[in-house]
Amino acid sequence: MRKIIHIDMDCYYAAVEMRDFPELRGKPIAVGGSRERRGVIATCNYEARKFGVRSAMATGYAFKLCPGLIMRPGRMALYREISQQIQQIFQRYTDIIEPLSLDEAYLDVSDCSLYQGSATRIAEAIRADILRETGLTASAGVAPVKFLAKVASDVNKPNGIFVITPSEVAEYVLQLPLKRIPGVGKVTAERLAAHGWTRCGELQAVSQEQLSLMFGKFGAVLYQRARGIDERAINPTRIRKSVGVETTYEQDLPDLAAAHAALPELLAELKRRYGQYQQERPVHKLVVKVKFANFQQTTVESRSEQIDDVLAYELLAQAVARGQGKAIRLLGVSVGLREPVSLAQFPQPQQLALL
Repeated sequence: MRKIIHIDMDCYYAAVEMRDFPELRGKPIAVGGSRERRGVIATCNYEARKFGVRSAMATGYAFKLCPGLIMRPGRMALYREISQQIQQIFQRYTDIIEPLSLDEAYLDVSDCSLYQGSATRIAEAIRADILRETGLTASAGVAPVKFLAKVASDVNKPNGIFVITPSEVAEYVLQLPLKRIPGVGKVTAERLAAHGWTRCGELQAVSQEQLSLMFGKFGAVLYQRARGIDERAINPTRIRKSVGVETTYEQDLPDLAAAHAALPELLAELKRRYGQYQQERPVHKLVVKVKFANFQQTTVESRSEQIDDVLAYELLAQAVARGQGKAIRLLGVSVGLREPVSLAQFPQPQQLALL
């Protein structure tokens, strides 16, 4: 039985800004792009969330929800530096660390002898170290499986901890909302709810075969998660396979011409994000993603050794044509990265900034 901790920093970018600029504390703030440039929110503090502001939301719409919102430009170099400091704290307790982004990670502490091997006390010690050395708070989830550790870290946010012991797993998942399972988005949750399934306990009466017919490969995942099963180990050699950017528009784009007009901003941001990997991770494909107003989604990709603007427009035209005239809710563009020559050459996984 594994002992897994999921550490998630509390509104990380915004928390760094409030730490460095105390006058911002208690006020609704967000980090992200300006509304004049049709930017998006990368993250916001809890005061802003009370108004309904959320990550990945268009900045212009965020101001409609919260007119007093204070926007801060991102300081990615500083966020990465602090993230490395937090990673060093993790390494005091275990070598089995799977970073998910700059502000969250899984830790396997099954073989850690500190604090008599108590994963709960180890998680508390890590949180205390982070607060003392960075001035930032973190929330933690402790469980015997990965997905429940991630679920647990969100229960007592901000600055809290929640523990699910092995003996509590079976009972806990009975009442766990299906939408809390990582990978269950809005559309999947609605499809499940249409059949009367909103909690894991209800899904336990459904066969794996039926779920697989309905959801393909993800059906088997749903079958297992509804029973508290997650056999995935912590993967300390997790390698980024792609870099991308996408935007959900406040108002749907009506046609291909509007999509063409929106593409240059996405390509510019993609090039900026890819810059940190360019020396070690060559591009091998270009991908365009389109989500239509009815939430149907399609992707078109092509081999490419660079971020080719002309090719991106061609792929976009193919993707939009599949919608047969439907308005466009979301556009995204990404590149596939070639495998690194050696793991030692690959930098720590980085969180993409929605700036």
